[in-house]
Amino acid sequence: MATRLFVEDYVPIPEVVVPEHRVPYAKFPVVDAHNHIPMAGPHPFPLDLDQIVRGLDYVNVKTVINLSGGWGDTLKINLEKLDHKYPGRFFTFCNVNWEGVGKPGWLEGALKQLEEDVKAGARGLKVFKSLGLNFRDVRGKLVFPDDPRIADVWDKAAELGVPVLIHTADPTAFFKPLDRFNERWDELHEHPDWHFYGPEFPTFMELIESLYRTIEAHPKTTFITAHVGCYPENLGFVSQMLDKYPNFYTDISARLAELGRVPYSARAWFIKYQDRILFGTDVPPTIEWYQIYFRGLETADEYFNYSPDDPHGGQGRWRIYGLYLPDEVLKKVYYENAAKLIDLTPH
Repeated sequence: MATRLFVEDYVPIPEVVVPEHRVPYAKFPVVDAHNHIPMAGPHPFPLDLDQIVRGLDYVNVKTVINLSGGWGDTLKINLEKLDHKYPGRFFTFCNVNWEGVGKPGWLEGALKQLEEDVKAGARGLKVFKSLGLNFRDVRGKLVFPDDPRIADVWDKAAELGVPVLIHTADPTAFFKPLDRFNERWDELHEHPDWHFYGPEFPTFMELIESLYRTIEAHPKTTFITAHVGCYPENLGFVSQMLDKYPNFYTDISARLAELGRVPYSARAWFIKYQDRILFGTDVPPTIEWYQIYFRGLETADEYFNYSPDDPHGGQGRWRIYGLYLPDEVLKKVYYENAAKLIDLTPH
């Protein structure tokens, strides 16, 4: 008689035997254009930065972009502990305090703060997914990226000559019922606060449409979307947007799982849009995580786990395939595209 199991206890071990090619360090220098290493603020980074830098040296990551800089005094502390202490190794983006949207004087204050933060050394503006997903104005109404009351923020970034790295929405499964059809069942049971299905949340497409209306409405602003256009499950859609909006770039952070399960389409996508894609991880900068990303981009390995510390894979019950990208594509994705959009010169 077959043994009955709870689905969360079922962790099958594949019997397939395929060649493995571990990649200890990147073939070319790397900019990790999407990471979070806040040294000040509500959730300061707990790890030893000297140890982090030694690891970066080993894996050939030359620069890490810290997207959690905050604003005002918090930003200055982050700049001092990262950018100034380790010149050229870390560059920090600032954030906007959306508290008070809809209140008289909020916009003027936000624009002034953004200008001061860039003058202090912020290399760009990072916008978190809370904008549109759950952040509300002074009257309790959701504030979407294309809200006309915040439009001047995007134009101000263009005026200051800095890019906007924006995260809108999350994996599509996070916005669907948590039932037997949901491909991220394990992940959402482990992190129930990541489940955004219900009347209190906008739909996935409401968020995506707001994001791309924002990009369209501000053609002078350079937008770098997080996570493969914020829609990695649909590379055809992201490709259409890349074709339509020349001011739109994207990083691949935290979406190796989606790219690696469609290796034919993903490889073609990288090659076609090689000038518009930035490398990023969105995970703590550890040697093990970087090596997984490098293996996914550089080798033709088949059917391997994309998480170094989770038997489930961390983002669904599938394994991934390497994309064996050409050298000229790797050079652009790893470093050149980030250097084109972000000022990487120590000040």
